Amino acid sequence: MKNLLKFITCGSVDDGKSTLIGHILYDTKKLYTDQEQALELESKVGSRGGEIDYSLLLDGLMAEREQGITIDVAYRYFTTDNRSFIVADTPGHEEYTRNMAVGASFADLAIILVDASQGVLVQTRRHARICALMGIRYFVFALNKMDLVGYSEARFREIEAEIHALAEELHLHSVQIIPVSATAGDNLTTKSDNTPWYTGTTLLDYLETVDITEAQSEEGFYLPVQRVCRPNHTFRGFQGQIESGEIAIGDEITVQPSEEKAGVKAILVGDKQVDHAYAGQPVTIQLDREIDVSRGRVLTRGNSISSAKAFQATLLWMDDSQLTEGKEYFIKLGTRTIPGVVRAIRYKTDVNTGEQLPALSLKKNEIAYCDIAVDENIPIDTFENHKTLGELLLIDRVTNMTSACGVVQAIVHETDIGRTVQFQQGDEIVKTHLFETVYVQLQSGLLGSYDPEGVRFQIGDAVPLSGEGYHYPQDFDILDLASRSVVRIRDGVFAQLLPLRQYVTSGLPIVNERGAAICVPSQDDLEQFLVAYDSHTRADEKKLNRWLHFETFRRIVYRSSTSDDYMI
Repeated sequence: MKNLLKFITCGSVDDGKSTLIGHILYDTKKLYTDQEQALELESKVGSRGGEIDYSLLLDGLMAEREQGITIDVAYRYFTTDNRSFIVADTPGHEEYTRNMAVGASFADLAIILVDASQGVLVQTRRHARICALMGIRYFVFALNKMDLVGYSEARFREIEAEIHALAEELHLHSVQIIPVSATAGDNLTTKSDNTPWYTGTTLLDYLETVDITEAQSEEGFYLPVQRVCRPNHTFRGFQGQIESGEIAIGDEITVQPSEEKAGVKAILVGDKQVDHAYAGQPVTIQLDREIDVSRGRVLTRGNSISSAKAFQATLLWMDDSQLTEGKEYFIKLGTRTIPGVVRAIRYKTDVNTGEQLPALSLKKNEIAYCDIAVDENIPIDTFENHKTLGELLLIDRVTNMTSACGVVQAIVHETDIGRTVQFQQGDEIVKTHLFETVYVQLQSGLLGSYDPEGVRFQIGDAVPLSGEGYHYPQDFDILDLASRSVVRIRDGVFAQLLPLRQYVTSGLPIVNERGAAICVPSQDDLEQFLVAYDSHTRADEKKLNRWLHFETFRRIVYRSSTSDDYMI
């Protein structure tokens, strides 16, 4: 197969994306005879006065032809003497930005069309930012409709300066700027006499020759496990696609997140056994010993891939409903889907200026940098280092709607989280959320929470007993149900940490790790509470609601969605 280039066309509404690709297909004779005849016939009853409407080759939906805009992503495959291509023609309307992002997720190169009569628009900037977010490193800015500005070199240079400024802002790796007319065919497949001042290549020549292999390769071998293959009791194989590197029989691999190690016993590509396999191949790998491997785990070798429960990511919000801090989603990362929460929106990005703005919520098509946490350790890395383990989706847990896509920018390891209050005695550590603020947003009515920067208390340290969302007594006990430990606070000072099995209530107030009062006046009441807590019956849930009282030492505060008091 010839060297393959996957590219996307994008830009604002009516910039000529479908027309450009259709004209290239027509000029390179990549249409069947019946397709060419149908195009010419349909064009006669279209809106171009009988002239060929090249966009009809890609806009196949009835609604697209009626409105003259692209709605869905249209994929086309074609080949020339020098290269094979897959192109995704994407919609330009802001309403369909999510469709454009889907197309960008598969591409190596982006052609961004700019209407020469209008210049760089907000949607142009949004699409360039999304393409960069999705890891595209090669950009062609096609200044279309040059015929409508009289093939003006001055106009070309003016827009060229805007594009260079945008490329510098987004740190684009490679940028090519070509003046074209998608309708007239200028500089698409042959050089145009109408632009003698342009000395560069045609669009097709550039697509045929651009070298995308110089992009930085990923470190080491890794394979996200898609499926465990167990056809009989004698065979257990782990299936998936090798995303980077090579693997051979006898190599030692590490399984993330468990970090267990094993040797490679056999490798199958399809039903054929091989000695080694490489990136891009779907394989089945057998190991030389039984270890815990299931879907969502990752086989690694020779790289720094690890696991974590928290990370920071740039998100493109695609849902009609707003994103607010504290809302839970299913998070799909690699081959794993796991419950998680958007803990904080650090800032959103103005797509026009690039300015970082404070935000407590996010609307459709906005881009933001967020703190995200998941329920347990998962294999993860930054998008820059390992693409497949650094790209994610947020899925609404009720509607199953894909609410956002994004990329991991930074990993937050357990030692870096620091957003919990920790009590340490020797090697024992109890983590709590005693000082968090629980709030209700006035406009949305949604509940959220915010933890201040964490702190670690040692024996003898004074504990701040009052704050905006809490007020604790001088003497009380903290019962951490997760670690089965108790922290004693006396005269406002961290006095002792002991195992729960050694604890006997003295009648002083007791709170859980989040500061909710546990109303158990006697040791017998405490024992009943612990039994109910460990149970999962509805009857015991009712008992817990009688024993647990959040509002005794804590309070819920209200805030406006325009407030920035809780920004990190």
